[in-house]
Amino acid sequence: MATDLAPPLVTRRERVVMVTSSYPRFRGDTVGTFLEPIAKGLAAYGHEIHVVLPWHPLLKRSPSEDDVHFHPFRYAPHRALHVFGYAGALAEDIRLRAPALAVTPVAVLSAWASARGLARRIDATIIHAHWVVPGGAIAAFAATRVPHVISLHGSDVYVAERYGFARTAARLALRRAAWVTACSDELRHRAVRLGAPPGRATTIAYGVDADQFRPDAARRLAYRSRLGVGETTKIVFAAGRFVRKKGFEYLIDAFGLPELSAKHALLVIAGSGDLEPELQARAARLGSSRVRFVGLVPHDDLAGYLAAADVIVVPSVHDEAGNVDGLPNVVMEALASATPLVTTTAGGIGSVVEADRTGLLVPERSPAGLAAAISRLLDDPGLASRIGHQAREEALARHGWGAVVQRFDEVYRQARQGCL
Repeated sequence: MATDLAPPLVTRRERVVMVTSSYPRFRGDTVGTFLEPIAKGLAAYGHEIHVVLPWHPLLKRSPSEDDVHFHPFRYAPHRALHVFGYAGALAEDIRLRAPALAVTPVAVLSAWASARGLARRIDATIIHAHWVVPGGAIAAFAATRVPHVISLHGSDVYVAERYGFARTAARLALRRAAWVTACSDELRHRAVRLGAPPGRATTIAYGVDADQFRPDAARRLAYRSRLGVGETTKIVFAAGRFVRKKGFEYLIDAFGLPELSAKHALLVIAGSGDLEPELQARAARLGSSRVRFVGLVPHDDLAGYLAAADVIVVPSVHDEAGNVDGLPNVVMEALASATPLVTTTAGGIGSVVEADRTGLLVPERSPAGLAAAISRLLDDPGLASRIGHQAREEALARHGWGAVVQRFDEVYRQARQGCL
């Protein structure tokens, strides 16, 4: 993991139990990618990091990697029943899936027992929970005299707002928390409405590895060759889970509008999810040569696709149920890649993308707005280059993981001081 700051000598080495329902299950996994640089970065600072996470059939983590220690807990008698966590609880990110809901009580109890037992064994000084439900609620009851920090990421707050049992648990956890972090201002304000203390809540946007995500001529050629296209074809790229809040349907519809239909451009979409059949059927109406689905790509491959693209689009929206991403990882990765970005201001995007300087911003749910912005960049290479390079400069200056981890280190210090 590249960082933009050298880890300092910490004045106090914390023993941290990090409770999460998601984490990259293997190197290159696309689930919970932002958690790994946080855990590894805090370990590089000198803190002792222990991650409590659900066991999963795809989990391939050694007990200790890069000074991060893993403690998976089992909660079901058969591997097929391990359906808790790893972005699998919500159908279309709107409704709780029945199997996940059914195993939640026993999974939460198992997580609590694992976190509490581990905290006692290592004499933990901090419990750091990711997602207020279930992680924050688990931490609140496992912490006892140990201060706990809750980090919010988006869907957790939505679940707490929508479901009464989750709202009760979230309010209790947030009120007991020594500190609360959110990846966007919008998410932080919503958490305060749920009960987070305003004076102990702060926004920490995700970072990006600018060494991994960067302009690269060789990778550009290699990935364009993988797609079977030459330099005369303009590639518009998007990636993410196929759920409503990602807004992919509006991007596909944009390719059917006059601004883009006459251009020699190919829309490449990476990802998978509940809406895949619907999105593929929508794309089929435009013709097979206009839209290409490349499936779920490993996170390491994503940098190659971003380098190969001429425009990156993140068409995020507030979905019909009110759910929205806190801050999509691909936004930060696009900025660092120096490939010009078209996106909306949904969630925390507007706080990291500056209109007409580091990206083009369009209204949510607007195929016409997306088509016009994409067309503008394809028609004006100078504008595209300027926006891309300004975005990378901003990513290097403000959004390296080193700066992010430094802020989490400061949160630990404040949480400890508040509980002395």
